Amino acid sequence: MTLNEESSTTRTATAPTAISNLAPDTGRPLSGRDKIRFGVGFALFSLIWMTAGTSGSAVLLPQRFTELGIGVPEVILGTMNSVGCVFALVANVVFGALSDITRSRFGKRTPWIVAGGVVTAAGYVLASQSVGLFGIVAGWSVVQVGVNMMIAPAVAVLSDRIPENTRGTFSAFYGGAQIVGQSAGTFLGAQFIEKMGQGFMIGVALFAITGVVTVLVWPRERSSKTVAAGETAAKLDAKAILKSFVPPTKNCRDFYLALVGRLMLILGWSMIQGYQLYILQKYCGQTTEDSAATISTMSVVSMIVLIITSVVSGPISDLLHRRKIIVAIGSVIIAVGIAIPWFMPTGFGMILFAGVGGFGYGIYIAVDQALNVDVLPSQEEAGKDLGILNLANTVGQVLAPVIVGAIVVATGSYATLFPIALVSVLLGAVVIMFIRKVR
Repeated sequence: MTLNEESSTTRTATAPTAISNLAPDTGRPLSGRDKIRFGVGFALFSLIWMTAGTSGSAVLLPQRFTELGIGVPEVILGTMNSVGCVFALVANVVFGALSDITRSRFGKRTPWIVAGGVVTAAGYVLASQSVGLFGIVAGWSVVQVGVNMMIAPAVAVLSDRIPENTRGTFSAFYGGAQIVGQSAGTFLGAQFIEKMGQGFMIGVALFAITGVVTVLVWPRERSSKTVAAGETAAKLDAKAILKSFVPPTKNCRDFYLALVGRLMLILGWSMIQGYQLYILQKYCGQTTEDSAATISTMSVVSMIVLIITSVVSGPISDLLHRRKIIVAIGSVIIAVGIAIPWFMPTGFGMILFAGVGGFGYGIYIAVDQALNVDVLPSQEEAGKDLGILNLANTVGQVLAPVIVGAIVVATGSYATLFPIALVSVLLGAVVIMFIRKVR
């Protein structure tokens, strides 16, 4: 669905006094007004695109696949997500790297954020209107390209423009709103499950305005056409552009641990979250009407829980100067939430999953993006490196449908998903605890 003094190798894990309160792009503290604008902008960015994307991928498109009768719905959904996520994987790194080296009077991140919304809307039109597998997959692949054209540069703003001592708070705005958007998206989709055309058009409009709204709310980004006095402009020849795509190779142990930890958690979470409609219908035995009502309830429960956890977790992380332990605690709570419907295969069990699992995921995602920014090897390549870290989201979403499809075909049941997802989430927590640079 992005993230230095930040990465300075001279900073130690036991020296909170080294945490800077200066914005990297200006060298000055953020004003109160700018803090509000950044916070609202990060929240709106995540909320708008995630609401649109989740309403389609979790509810409207799965229901449309069932009604089209062009194949096994789980296989169609899995194919769409798997192929789309491959495009997302490439797009996140490519547009993150391109935004690092973009020279424009609007800044290096802004043009990509705005353009991404337009591309995403166009792809969603194709995916939602196609009646064949090729058109559906092609449209969703364009959606993934457009979404990551927005995400990669938007998340890099955390590194470019947000002081280190408040990154947990702004990460909470970004991550918390993303999860609220997931809940809002499933709720929106459930309301239009019998009026899908209207639901799809709302999604198209939301995608289209995401980037525009975000950059209008944020303080205007400085022009990247010129460089500061005493600095040398990067030479953008073919060699320099190709070099900008090379993954980090120095001072990057913690960087790759964060990548693996996130991958394991996203994999486990996506195995349940991405298939909740089918789980309700084929594991819990609910009808289409009942499953729509349950999803609506789950969405409301998740939204309430996530608003609370995201508001609280980020500021606590900044106050305590702690990232990884908070991320690990959130992961453990997610695992508890996943275990509930495993032992209670009912609609109520899934509602409890939404509450408990959502509580943990809210904690996790509120702080995880700040953790990712703190382990970056290079601030100058933040867009590219955060794009690589966000591959964990993409790869996790690619693997989830493959694993889910294989399990459902092999066992004829969704029951085995839960213990596998639970173990994956807990392994992610263990990996995160091995990070050294961040407390």
